[in-house]
Amino acid sequence: MALSAQDPRDRDQTGSIQSPPVAPRRQSVHEAHGVQRIDDYAWLRDTSDPETLEYLRAERAFYDEQTARLADLRAELAAEMESRTPAHSPGVPWRRSGRLWASRTRPGDEYEHLVLLSSGGPDVVALDPNEIARAEGAEHLDLGLVEPSPDGKRLAYSVDVSGDEAYELRFRDLTTGADLPDRVQGTYYGGAWSADSGAFHYTLADDQNRPDRVVRHVLGTPVEEDVVLVTEPDRRFELEVAASRDGRWVVVTSESRDTREVTLLDAADPQALPRVVAARRPGVEYAVEALPGGWFGTGDDRLLIVTNDDAVEFRLAEAPVPKAGETGDPSSWVTVPGAVARTGGERLVDVAVLAGHVLLSVRRDAEPFLRVMSRASAPGQVSPREIHPHLPCGQIRVHRLEDPRARDLVVVEENLVTAPVWSRVDLDSGARTVVHRTPVPGLDPTRYVTERVWGTGADGVRVPVTIARRRGALQRATNGALLYGYGAYEACSWPEFSVATLSLLDRDVCYAVAHVRGGGELGRRWWLEGRLRAKARTFDDFVTARAALVESGWAVPGEIVTRGLSAGGLLQGAVWSRAPELWRGVVAEVPFVDVVTTMSDDTIPLTVTEWDEWGNPADRDDFASMLSWSPYDNVPPSPRPPLLVTGALHDPRVLVHEPAKWVARIRATDDPQAPSDVLFRVELAEGAHAGPTGRYARLRYEAEILAWVLDRLGLAARPT
Repeated sequence: MALSAQDPRDRDQTGSIQSPPVAPRRQSVHEAHGVQRIDDYAWLRDTSDPETLEYLRAERAFYDEQTARLADLRAELAAEMESRTPAHSPGVPWRRSGRLWASRTRPGDEYEHLVLLSSGGPDVVALDPNEIARAEGAEHLDLGLVEPSPDGKRLAYSVDVSGDEAYELRFRDLTTGADLPDRVQGTYYGGAWSADSGAFHYTLADDQNRPDRVVRHVLGTPVEEDVVLVTEPDRRFELEVAASRDGRWVVVTSESRDTREVTLLDAADPQALPRVVAARRPGVEYAVEALPGGWFGTGDDRLLIVTNDDAVEFRLAEAPVPKAGETGDPSSWVTVPGAVARTGGERLVDVAVLAGHVLLSVRRDAEPFLRVMSRASAPGQVSPREIHPHLPCGQIRVHRLEDPRARDLVVVEENLVTAPVWSRVDLDSGARTVVHRTPVPGLDPTRYVTERVWGTGADGVRVPVTIARRRGALQRATNGALLYGYGAYEACSWPEFSVATLSLLDRDVCYAVAHVRGGGELGRRWWLEGRLRAKARTFDDFVTARAALVESGWAVPGEIVTRGLSAGGLLQGAVWSRAPELWRGVVAEVPFVDVVTTMSDDTIPLTVTEWDEWGNPADRDDFASMLSWSPYDNVPPSPRPPLLVTGALHDPRVLVHEPAKWVARIRATDDPQAPSDVLFRVELAEGAHAGPTGRYARLRYEAEILAWVLDRLGLAARPT
């Protein structure tokens, strides 16, 4: 059956496409718990079917033609963004394996290159992804891992040139600059060297893209002889592998959405039996950091553990290292006093052990900060030092803390209107010295302001919203706003600087980030209150954030466009369906929208591991909850706000048929007298789940999206 966009009758005399593609309807029936769901577009799941590809090509052709009129605006936006992007960046050094490294950019380069710094001679380029992309003719490139060996002589790195997240693991001799013949196909993220730099540990994924094996490769031996060290049979769990900061352990973490188990492998002795820190218990999470010599550094090696065992917002505990071949007892974990405020309201996130200090990452009231405890005194005897962002509504994070002997650290700060600033912090005194500011040509930071407002929902819960605007822009102006949201996995949407945001602000468009439940900005409870059968709260919070924008005067009703990606795309699909009258337009990037169908099919990548986030439709109550908000099952009647949907043929996380089916169903339910303004930007070539990875390619993509946003807001003119 021909698609309308391919039919000559649907083109005018100039060859222009006059109507959107119409996908053939082939009915299939899903039945569960006495409910029948009719799905006319399940056939689109087969991307090897020529008709599926024909439909996707037709949608892309329709998108390209319908947005061709925005070409000048796209070019204008891309030029603005590129003019604010420094062609060259020297990078801020970090120490690893006894050597100094930096990531740098050069004019025209899409990707940063890794440089090995030299004190007595010229710096050496250790790895240049730009050269790899050119050599392989790749339009897309992503590095899954980059790990220098402990002796500093070799580099393990992995490359994906399609966007499917199946990486080829490679090894480079840093003395000669040449790659070794060893190559491993189809690896996943993460890896760890052996202590002698002669072997490397990596992960492999199963057919559902779930990393389920940790494998050891001895350099110079055939890949076929690689040994599987750990296997995870439970399909709810995934494996991660990394080296401990002190290099003694290969740390294997088996984790589901709410449960973790850690196994320690001796990095120096491949024959040593594994040590399980504590057996997995449903709902109990923990992460491990080596504590060489104990707290004071003079005794037996210990472990520091961040766990939610008996602490919803997590606590810090000290524990003995289990003996080889044994499993540790969590009853031996002793809470470290002074690590978390007694008043509560804090979420302990992570711990790092340095020569004289213990560094904690903490969240409180939608602000991330660092807490420093001295190892010179017993825990709780001396008040810890706190390192907070200096920038208003800003975030702070540690820059490449890979040297366990460090007595200072470099932190990075940024907010929506201030480019990243690197500062060196003396851990004893707390003194902070700026070592690098990201240059942004033409940026006058005094032109912009950022602030936080809070909205109150119908259930009385206060929802934070971070706002950026041009200073001097009139409140109650009519130029509208772009509201971003995510709200899943306890992920935090911390404010990040982007030159793309400046192009909005210069047009007096307000940019805002909604910190909705399902995310983690207000702690673990914030996530728990926005997952599983409570998922609808995420969507309600987004509507509350929209109301806060209006009430604060930085947006007007009818002039708000929304945006979100992946699980954030689900959020956009849900609010588009549940409250279509509120939005001037919606951007749903690679949206997870056919929730019930996907979560019912355990052959689809990531389904089983996602049950703890969204629910399992095999459970009647989970099914009913998911069905009530799944965008594919809740397409609203016309009129509907304009919708821009994206997808990628090679996306392994949200398979392209999900957004394709959604768009097809929306088109099929259109009112012929008032058809929906729906576009589907599907990436048919190489491309990743989160979009382009190259810095200039990313700017061009952002220009595409923002041109559509500005067009919806009626703002095609140049900024004032």
